[in-house]
Amino acid sequence: MAAMLSRRRFLTSAAVAAPSFALTAQQERANNGQAVALPAPIAALTDRRKEIVPITVSERSSRVERARELMTASKIDAIVMTTGASLTYYTGAHWGQSERLFAYVLPRAGKPFLISPAFEHDRAEELLATFPERETTTSYAWQENESPFDLLRKALGDSGVKTGTLGIEEHTQFEFSYAIAQACPALTTVSATPVTAGCRMIKTAAELALMKLANEITLSVYRAVYQSCGPGDTNRHVVELIDKAYERCGVRGEASLNVGQYSAVPHGSAQAQVIREGDIVMVDDGCTCDGYTSDITRSWVYGKASDEQKRVFDIVHRAQSAALAAAKPGVEAQSVDAAARKVIVDAGFGPGYKYFTHRVGHGIGLDMHEWPYLVGGNTKKLETSMVFSDEPGIYQPGKFGVRLEDDMHITENGAELFTSQSVSLEEPFGKV
Repeated sequence: MAAMLSRRRFLTSAAVAAPSFALTAQQERANNGQAVALPAPIAALTDRRKEIVPITVSERSSRVERARELMTASKIDAIVMTTGASLTYYTGAHWGQSERLFAYVLPRAGKPFLISPAFEHDRAEELLATFPERETTTSYAWQENESPFDLLRKALGDSGVKTGTLGIEEHTQFEFSYAIAQACPALTTVSATPVTAGCRMIKTAAELALMKLANEITLSVYRAVYQSCGPGDTNRHVVELIDKAYERCGVRGEASLNVGQYSAVPHGSAQAQVIREGDIVMVDDGCTCDGYTSDITRSWVYGKASDEQKRVFDIVHRAQSAALAAAKPGVEAQSVDAAARKVIVDAGFGPGYKYFTHRVGHGIGLDMHEWPYLVGGNTKKLETSMVFSDEPGIYQPGKFGVRLEDDMHITENGAELFTSQSVSLEEPFGKV
């Protein structure tokens, strides 16, 4: 099956179906079956896979130990995870969501276990190689005419969880969580987020290294594509080159690209677009290294930027720096958003969310968007080794938008970016 697309990627893909602009000579040659050489800056990119150091089973064991500590603190007796990043975080396993229940259950005091469809039991057993406590993890299988939720109740009882509190991971689909609650009336179901978020929001050195690499790769791809494109290119063509650039680097990545008035739509437009000299070009998204993601946005102009464009860029750049300076251990998440928003509002682009229409940042890790969120009203205090996007923007409908985004991690002394800030609209990557 095709992989699920992000919302921004969907918009860019949708644009492919829209009426296209005139093809470049390079595109015409490709359509005629002729091999097309990659632009030199993209061809110069190298495979970075050898730099990826995967998360070890030992580290996952530490995550399970931490989860149990948080379960004790939150008075949760077991947590259920079906598919998605939390499952991968604790076990290393990847399992696609379907209508059939697949679940990993971690009791606070008992042995972990798997619930899987019987006809997929062998595949589920293969996954155990990456699991912590794999020697003691029990596998249960249910036939098509049986209830997996009744089996889950039995398995919980085998692990000593017959009453108490059962945490459900936040991305578990409602049909599953509802059926689990109905099948386990002696258990109180609650959110497992205090456990899963409590673990995942604090990154280890290994996680930080993977995220730093993902950010470096994304910036190198953006730089190479910036050098390879220009006026007359369509957003579709640029995104295709970004795909090829990530292939050269040996990683999976994606991008959205919006031009001119469409850059004023923060998550982009499905309209087909063409780059023109003097227009804002905005590229967004990232890549993954062992599942850990980057999220970078760059805005630039081919040719000479107008005074108004330069002024907006300068304000956004100062707002990004203000957020970076405000982010440190012990401060509330909302204060980081407030620092960036003050710069933008004081410069005349206010009040509130009028032109800076979204929060300044989000947590990032195995999911591109995860806890905590740098947004007004969030009093969560930042801690060392949290990672966030830092992405202020100014969006003027019908004119243009500018967003600058880099990812930052919290250290004992404050926040540090994984990548250097953009230099200017005309030299977004400095002298190249």
